[in-house]
This record gives sequence, C-alpha cells and structure tokens, in this order.
Amino acid sequence: MERLWLKSYPAGVPPTIDDTLYGSLIDLINEAFRTHAARTAYVGFGVGMTFGELDTRSRAFAAWLQSTGLRRGDRVALMMPNVLQYPVALAGVLRAGMVIVNVNPLYTARELEYQLKDSGARAIVILENFAHVLEQVVANTSIESVVVTGMGDLLGGLKGMLVNAVVKHVKKMVPAWNLPEALSFRAVLKRGESLALQPVQVGHQDLAVLQYTGGTTGVSKGAALSHRNLIANLLQSEAWIQPALHNTKRPLPAGEPITVVCALPLYHIFAFTICALLGMRIGAKNILIPNPRDLDALVKEVRPHRLNIFPAVNTLYNALVNHEGFRQLDFSGLVVSNGGGMAVQAATAQKWLELTGCPICEGYGLSETSPSATCNPTDTDAYSGTIGLPLPSTDVVMLDDDGQEVPPGERGEIAVRGPQVMTGYWQRPDETARVFTADGFFRTGDIGVADERGYIRIVDRKKDMILVSGFNVYPNEVEQVAALHPGVLEVAAVGVPDDKTGEAVKLYVVRKDPALTEQALISFCAEQLTGYKRPRQVEFRAELPKTNVGKILRRALREAA
Repeated sequence: MERLWLKSYPAGVPPTIDDTLYGSLIDLINEAFRTHAARTAYVGFGVGMTFGELDTRSRAFAAWLQSTGLRRGDRVALMMPNVLQYPVALAGVLRAGMVIVNVNPLYTARELEYQLKDSGARAIVILENFAHVLEQVVANTSIESVVVTGMGDLLGGLKGMLVNAVVKHVKKMVPAWNLPEALSFRAVLKRGESLALQPVQVGHQDLAVLQYTGGTTGVSKGAALSHRNLIANLLQSEAWIQPALHNTKRPLPAGEPITVVCALPLYHIFAFTICALLGMRIGAKNILIPNPRDLDALVKEVRPHRLNIFPAVNTLYNALVNHEGFRQLDFSGLVVSNGGGMAVQAATAQKWLELTGCPICEGYGLSETSPSATCNPTDTDAYSGTIGLPLPSTDVVMLDDDGQEVPPGERGEIAVRGPQVMTGYWQRPDETARVFTADGFFRTGDIGVADERGYIRIVDRKKDMILVSGFNVYPNEVEQVAALHPGVLEVAAVGVPDDKTGEAVKLYVVRKDPALTEQALISFCAEQLTGYKRPRQVEFRAELPKTNVGKILRRALREAA
C-alpha cells in the first residue's frame, strides 16, 4: 500500500517506532521509578507524590495482591476517579503480573455487575463513595477481595482527614455501605510493606488491560489490550508530540519536568495511555482532577503549576474558554493540547488558540486501538477540521462494503492496522472475527474520506453508536432498559446534536400506556443507566419506521432528528 501520509509528516517525526524498546509495561514502570525517583509524578488536592513514593506504594500493593492468592493474569478492577490511589493501584496491578479492568465509578449496579462478571475480576479497588453500589452486586460476581479507599487516604495527616471528613460528612457524598470483608487501602499498603514482591515473567503478548466498550450488538465487550499494544501507543504518541516539545517559538525550560493536566478520567483509555503511561515514560508531573465538571476546583488545582500538556475533549475545552478564572491563568508554557474522544468544534478550537496560543491537535482513536490511531501535527496553528494523519507504524485505509480499499477522495469505512490495535475482544472470538479483515485491519465502523495528503475526515458513522462527551453509548443497551418500563410498547434510541456534549441520547417511543410521560420514562432510565447514557429527550409516536422485515430504522430517526 502507498503511505501517502508520510509525505505530510512534520519534521522530526519518524515513520515507525520500535515497540521492542520494552519487554513489558513492568520494564517501563521500573525504568521510570529508577530514572525519575525524585521527580513529582502526581499531584492530588495540592499534595505531590514522587515517582519514588509511587514505587514504594505500588510495590507494597503488588506484594499484597500476590499474597491474597491471585496469580499472574488474574483481573483486578479499579473503580475510582482521578485520586492518588489510582496510579498506585495501576502500577501495582501491572507489577504483580495481573490485568487491570478499568471501571467507570459512576456505573449503576446493573452495569457494574455485568462488567465484573464478564471480566471475571477477582479483586476490586473502589472509592468509598461508590461502595454502596458494589454492595448490591458483589455476591453475584467472582470478587474475592474488596479494597475500599477514601478521597484523602494518601494526602497525609490533617489534610487527608479533612478531605475525607468534608466528602463524607459535609458534602454527604458517601452513602452508607456494608461490605464486611472489605479492607482499607491504607491497611493493604501497610500489610504489603512487610511482604516481598515476587518477580513475574510478563511479555509483549500478555494481557495488560481490559478496556470495556460497546459493540454493534450493544453488548459491552472488553477490548483486550496487551503490553505491546500499550507500549506501542505511548511511544507513537511520544514521537508525535516531539515537534511541539522542541518548538523554538514556545521553548520549554531546559531540565524542567513536563506538567500534564490530567482532567480526563484515568479509567478512560485516552488518559490511561496519554497521561499515566506516557507520563511515566517522560517523567511528567500529572495534575489529577477528580471532577472536571467543577471548573472552579480545576482552576484552583492547576493555578500553581506551569502547564505544558492538556489533553481534553471538546466539551471541557469549550467550558474552560468560557470560564473567567481559567482565562486568567498563565498559558506561556502550554505546548500540546490533545483533542480526542469526540469531534473538536471549529469555534472551540479558535477560542482555545486565541486564549492559550496553543492549537488543539485533534486526533482519533478507540478503546480497541489503545486508543490513538491518527492525529493532526502538533506544530501547526491551523484548525484542519480533520482527524489528522496516521501515527507512526500505523496503516489506515478506507474500505468499501466488499472490503476493498477505495482511492483518496472516496468514502469508505476507516480501518486501522498497527501494533496498538487490540488482540481481540475478551472471550468473544466471534465478535473479534467480525471486526478484523483477513490482513489484520480493524474495522472501526466510522466512515471517512482521505485526501491526497493523507489527512482523514470523518463523514458518517456506520454503527449506531452515540458519542456523548467522548463516551460510547450503544442504543441497544438504552433501548433494553427503556423497554422494561410497563408503559413502553416499542422504543428506539438515537444520537441527536447537543451543544454541550456533542451528542445526546433521544428516545422515540410507541406507548403501551397513553398516560406515560417523558419525565417518567427519563427517571426510570436514570435508575439503570449511568449519567452519560441517560436519555435527554423523549418523543412519542404512533409508530416507528421499520424495514420490510420489521427492524426499526434508527438512521431514519436520526435524519428526522
């Protein structure tokens, strides 16, 4: 195949990366702890944790995990927002030779039970704010060890106690829970300090992370990401940002660590790779933002720091450029703004550039690609309206319905091949076979057009997936919940444009009960679905459009919306 995009590569970006640089993520972690021991790795609530402290704590956690009887390859669920405990647990699970199962902490009991059962997780680390949800389902899962932590557990002394007290008693953010066998995170670390971490043999093809995503069937599936997948993607991302890091117009101070704003949740693959893993590789300082919707708190957290890298989704960028406190910050050190998860709007990109002087470089990827597949060059000030060029060592083609590559300028399904593409869906060989071509391309379900320079533009979506603030929502799941309401006869869920979230979920419903109201159905769905999946609009109809075999035509409803 002709890689037209290589002619458009910025100076200093190689066409390929060497994914054999590390034998596993354990090698990467150990190197980071050895090389950057004295540097600050993470800051949470104003309290810093060095790479050396992260080394000590994650080693203790890894040793404790091994002492419980868990073995190499066992799955450990992490259900926390961006607090200091997350990177400790992340590094600890990997160093123990085990597999991370990233869990959205806002999941309902139904969603949590499904993911824990499907992954077969044997242990979970969970923030106490969400322990009441786990209590409802833990008996139905394979979970043997529960570790519960409070927001302030690693902040130390008076500050830690104060944060926990405020969260628990003042803000009343911790509902009552009862998990008799649960251990505290601090107790586990204390126990692990006296244990020896047993070395484990982990290689490129071993599983590192199960990143759950939806599918065309609406059934959530674990994208099986190997150590090689994640090593490759962090090295691809590192290579791609080099022009920005060495930009003579906005030079970084020599010897000063790079500071990353980690406002995206670490349980999302974008932040997991770009903030956590790449941060280890380059010895970066990550400023952890537990709740990016609290813009005042975000500004307070980042104000003391010289910001260099700011990954975010369009909704966050847009909110920040309109926040007076954020507008007063110093952006002279900002050199990389990664836009991903959802389409970046031209108006937002322009406002961000005017405010910060740093362009948003929009990229594209999926959980299945660890996640980055393409990105715009980081050395340009122009908003391209595209998802950019394929990253080093990545092939991207547009395929027609017969699986044949189409020439530049013609529409086709975006298909990706590279070392960052998942090994498959966890325990679903049929689903895996469905999305891979014979020559190893992953079919994304998005329709794109590539121009003669190699730049790609997304023009449609083959799948019915709805994209809400960078999170995938699959209509089947929403429809299954809504259909459980006794007043619903037929239902279809589609995505409709939304100024704040890019898209929002809308239901089209044929009523069984004429008295059913929009608010009643929305409230019913809210009990079973986490926030971003909940319908925002309901339209009642006498009938829904269908094919001649009776399948509801979601596309026709989208077009009507």
